[in-house]
Amino acid sequence: MLTVAFLALLCASASASKLQASSSSFSGEYGGYGGKRFSHSANQLDGPITAIRVRVNSYYIIGLQVRYGKVWSDYVGGKLGKLHEISLDPGESVVQVSGKYRNYLRKLVFVTDKSRVLTFGKNRGKNFKAVPLHPNTVLRFISGRSGQSIINAIGFHWDVYPSKHENC
Repeated sequence: MLTVAFLALLCASASASKLQASSSSFSGEYGGYGGKRFSHSANQLDGPITAIRVRVNSYYIIGLQVRYGKVWSDYVGGKLGKLHEISLDPGESVVQVSGKYRNYLRKLVFVTDKSRVLTFGKNRGKNFKAVPLHPNTVLRFISGRSGQSIINAIGFHWDVYPSKHENC
């Protein structure tokens, strides 16, 4: 009887691991070289993305900060330029990110599952379009590289919406 229970637990664990592995994906890294690596991977434990702050100047995306649940990530990038903040509605998620880059990140366009389009930056550079590989997955966290004055490159990590934070 103990053997049967152990086998059932082992199979359930393997199925959960397989499900997790098949739902996550990565898009990027878009941008130039240089900068110090950053990752919001631990921030996703605070909940889904609920707001985005982007600092821009006339040419580039200067800085970035994301709110996960009710907790803001560390700010990355420079302090000059104009700061824009967009809040997502409860249960709303980012399902696509596009933009432009050359040596640095120049434009970001976030598209939500409520068909909202949130645009930051200038329309110059090489195009990119980041989407999840698997259906019913959303943007869970951001990573990339930044210097003291600019965002050098960015990447997007996709997975299922965290069910325990549905009211964020």
